[in-house]
Amino acid sequence: MKIFAIGDLHLSSDGTKPMDIYGVQWVNHPERLKQKWRSVVSEEDVVIIAGDISWAMKRQAAEDDLSFIAELPGKKVIIKGNHDLWWTSVSKLNLFHESMFFLQNTCYMAGETAICGSRGWLCPGDTDFAQQDEKVYKRELGRLRLSLESARSMGITQIIGVMHFPPANDNNEESGFMALFEEYGVKQVVYGHLHGTAAHNRSIKGQHNGVLYRLVSCDYLDCCPLLLSRDKKGGNYEESNYYRA
Repeated sequence: MKIFAIGDLHLSSDGTKPMDIYGVQWVNHPERLKQKWRSVVSEEDVVIIAGDISWAMKRQAAEDDLSFIAELPGKKVIIKGNHDLWWTSVSKLNLFHESMFFLQNTCYMAGETAICGSRGWLCPGDTDFAQQDEKVYKRELGRLRLSLESARSMGITQIIGVMHFPPANDNNEESGFMALFEEYGVKQVVYGHLHGTAAHNRSIKGQHNGVLYRLVSCDYLDCCPLLLSRDKKGGNYEESNYYRA
């Protein structure tokens, strides 16, 4: 089993929100995603999807996009993004397809590795952080702790963290999310949300206080899931150049 990650698929099967208006990196991106996904992911693998899955506003309208994902190889572990307005109760979503697990307030076991996370939010100190963001930020901290604690309660120490929002503000300063990942001994965290070269370049990446942070937005990865773990137990974290191919 291998573990991969990608985020921000921004699917719109009904064509109401074409992504190519945002640049050549998004031209025909669903087809490129499907081809590259199938070239690296097998049925026994796990793919973390870090939010912003569909532009649909309602659950029923999102079903074609969710079916697109369901038909791809592997088990998909999905968290909510800020644009996933179609997201209903997790219990109902988890009835959609056996190859998909919608993650909220708990963890998913991929072999001996727990996948834990939350949507996240803007962090204090961010240029756009306002007073009304404080409540949401604290709520997402609580959800992340619940997820991490679910892994700890099972005695799991090998954890991959996942968020939609970056775990730091736009100055890459320490946040409550980063403190939680350090507290629970997480060694690797993936996140999305950021698009465009300027945002990609300023995002938090690499090792910080023993945690490896990795940006997995679809446009950053050129539509190819990033390999996080190669060995059968999910513990051998390695850099991958698959997405550069």
